[in-house]
Amino acid sequence: MFDHVKFGVSDYAASRAFFVEALKPLGVTIVAEGEPSYGIELSAGSEASLCLFETQEKPAHIHLAFAAKTRQEVDAFYRAALEAGGKDNGAPGLRPHYHVNYYAAFVIDPDGHNIEAVCHAPEA
Repeated sequence: MFDHVKFGVSDYAASRAFFVEALKPLGVTIVAEGEPSYGIELSAGSEASLCLFETQEKPAHIHLAFAAKTRQEVDAFYRAALEAGGKDNGAPGLRPHYHVNYYAAFVIDPDGHNIEAVCHAPEA
């Protein structure tokens, strides 16, 4: 749905480690990286990418939702994100108030951003 999203982080090393590990279960890998002021670009092989760079500016908190192909990927994202230093913001499960098959998990990243993995498909 987007070409790329780029945002600043206050602790590049912590955020880099968090996103690389938390998104690995979703097939996301590093596609480019430079100095912390340039940052890192992550992608799952599509044209869309997530970029982050180190800055001391304080942006408002954001919400990023990453697409998962299966509910198992959502579960794996949640476990990996917590192991990478994320904080729980909603364990994996159905969110029927969005729609009947909305299966998601939410974590807070090192900068306080709400990071989600969501699968819209029915259970296999």
